[in-house]
Amino acid sequence: MALRLPGQVEATPLRPDTSRPIFIVGCQRSGTTLLRLIVDSHPNISCGPETRFLKDLAPITGANWERLSLYGFPKEYWYELVATFFDKFQSDYAAARGKTRWADKTPLYALSLPYIVEVFPTSQIVHMIRDGRAVVASHRHRFGYISAVKATEKWGRYVHAVRQVGNTLPADQYFEIRYEELISDTEPTLRSLFDFLGEPWNPAVLTYNEAPHDVMSRYTDFTHARRREAEGSETIYPTRLTGWRSEMDPLLRLLVRWRSGGALRELGYL
Repeated sequence: MALRLPGQVEATPLRPDTSRPIFIVGCQRSGTTLLRLIVDSHPNISCGPETRFLKDLAPITGANWERLSLYGFPKEYWYELVATFFDKFQSDYAAARGKTRWADKTPLYALSLPYIVEVFPTSQIVHMIRDGRAVVASHRHRFGYISAVKATEKWGRYVHAVRQVGNTLPADQYFEIRYEELISDTEPTLRSLFDFLGEPWNPAVLTYNEAPHDVMSRYTDFTHARRREAEGSETIYPTRLTGWRSEMDPLLRLLVRWRSGGALRELGYL
């Protein structure tokens, strides 16, 4: 993509509609990593490790705009500059893996969606949602009790931030997927997702564990341990839906209802 300088005509879109960027977002411990690996198993789509740093570039046209505006370039110029850089390494990574399209899974981008949609106006946003009580329990199991206490507020904040943006986007740009439906009704749920993405159905996504993925070693160790706890070899197992209850003591139950009860009711979890 050619960058546009002041006075030049508008540049062509970053990516054609047949290869729109995909961003998977949601509160941490909502199943975004599981969804990332499933999407990454599709023969057309590459979804690599979390990038995280895109949010750090948002201040370019936010808090730092008064200073940077002195260069004389409009905000659109900076958006295109960031988009070209981000698209370049993602596209190169996808091509090296024999794929034609890229996706990014970074839960933190849930709080940066207005900026991301500005930078990637043709992007498709996939919002992974899980029962907030299960998210809190997963934080406790994975990171400890203090993290779980913080998650009682964080979950609702993330959900509201994404849905607020999603409500302003057209139907072909924003898609919500429920973790519970992914686990209990896997294939129909994934068929709906890939239909939204405009990609043909491929059963390889159901056996995502057999495909190569670039993941941190600690994730591999963690998932192996969880499968041993579940006493099975399934990659998507029903115990994910109820196992969280034992991690929720009365205080955590009270806090999540107090801090995120509105979102729980809005989504039908209460």
